[in-house]
Amino acid sequence: MAVNELWRSLHLFGLYRLTLGCLLILLAIAFGDVLSLNDFEQKWVLRICLVYIVLTLTALGGVYKKWPDFPLQLAFQVGTDIAVIATLSYFSGGIQSNLGMLLLVSLAAAGLISRGRITLFYAALASIAILLEHAYSVLTHEAAVAQFLQAGILSAAYFAVAWLSHTLSKYAIASENLAFSRGIDLSNMAEANRLMILDMPDGVLVIDKRGTVRQSNPSAERLLSYTFPTSQKSQLIDCSPLLDALFAAWRQNKALGHEVLRLPVSNRLVRVRFLPVQRDGFWGAVIVLEDMQRMQEQAQQVKLAALGRLTANIAHEVRNPLSSISYAAELLQEGQQDPTRTRLSQIILDNTARLNRIVQDVMQLNRRDRAKAEVLNLTLRLPGFVEELCQAERVSPLLIQLSSQPEYLVNFDRGHLDQILWNLCHNALRYSQKKTGSIQIRTIRTENGRVSLTIQDDGPGMNDETVQKLFEPFFTTETSGTGLGLYIARELCEANGATLEYCSEIKDGACFRILFGEHNEL
Repeated sequence: MAVNELWRSLHLFGLYRLTLGCLLILLAIAFGDVLSLNDFEQKWVLRICLVYIVLTLTALGGVYKKWPDFPLQLAFQVGTDIAVIATLSYFSGGIQSNLGMLLLVSLAAAGLISRGRITLFYAALASIAILLEHAYSVLTHEAAVAQFLQAGILSAAYFAVAWLSHTLSKYAIASENLAFSRGIDLSNMAEANRLMILDMPDGVLVIDKRGTVRQSNPSAERLLSYTFPTSQKSQLIDCSPLLDALFAAWRQNKALGHEVLRLPVSNRLVRVRFLPVQRDGFWGAVIVLEDMQRMQEQAQQVKLAALGRLTANIAHEVRNPLSSISYAAELLQEGQQDPTRTRLSQIILDNTARLNRIVQDVMQLNRRDRAKAEVLNLTLRLPGFVEELCQAERVSPLLIQLSSQPEYLVNFDRGHLDQILWNLCHNALRYSQKKTGSIQIRTIRTENGRVSLTIQDDGPGMNDETVQKLFEPFFTTETSGTGLGLYIARELCEANGATLEYCSEIKDGACFRILFGEHNEL
């Protein structure tokens, strides 16, 4: 039991003693004749009761101030009860007044409060006091000697109550310690569950049978594109009518609940699972939203990791023969200008260049963890990049329209940013109409303060099926492409705390957006 609880119990015991003293005064005044008290005995009873009330008030004052120590305070109150009740019993007719029975309550309370064997000592003191009081009554008032048996039975009752309260107090202590230990375990388990739910990559919603969302995690908010208010509970139909309809259907047929669907607002592909929560019947359910895109990315990572280990071992063995073949083909072209030989040599050179480009792209897959971020000024850096791009691709600078008025600073790896921009702009040049302003590069600041860089062309755009596979490795719509450009660009963005996404809301041409992370933006 906590220290404050001990003092509180002692305070309640003191209030009981104060009430007992007041009742004894009322009985002595109103029912003195009924109790067969003469004037002398009645006066002494009143005096003793008044002294008892004064001592009780004094003890209560010590309880409020928590002084003296708890054992002394308890001993003072129990000792006062023993002395006062034994004295009252003497002036009220001796053992036959049965006032000694009041000590049973005091001993029981002392045993439950103190929770120690000291209660047996209090029982011994009470027994001695009752036996001495009766012996003195026999000597002075000619009380019956036979009533020593009644005094002995009362003393035995004191010890029985004291031992019983002591035993109950031990069980109470054991139960309290067990409950406290279980409470700590449950609290730790609840906290661990809460942290696990918050850290889970899959969305978790805990709802009751009325469809009220009781608990959610950040992944659920991200997948649903919905922010749950902290001040009040949300309804499932408010955050996702589709999930609410599935929940209603699942309640009718428990065989449902493993559907793969695309969420309307966030456009995320998820697998929905319902786990029933049984409490007094049907309480509710746990809705688990498994991010299928994340699972696909994990599978791709495993595949690319295996591919990376393979290509790391054979990359040099492949590039060395390619260099020899390319060199030999160039020597063949320097000889006789036979059209057939020239055409075949050019085919060899083109294919060796393509193979070399594939090897270079594959070898760049492990550059994700080599980011060396530095402060870059996009407003100053983009014009120089556009000029280099136009010279390398031999196109007019008017073809690319750059819009970046304010000064935007980002924390990004210089080489990574050049590779990302080169890949995106090269694709835009390939599919654009090659007119003035066919490619637009814009840098803006979003509503939440993040820097956004978009690259848009006026080409034919992409259909929904292509957009879904756009960032998958080795997916390409060109026969000469490797299908790694966009995948590597997105990986490099994520390595620098940014995200690369395709802007599906823009229907005129293709548009890619680099959204720089909050922690990278300066």
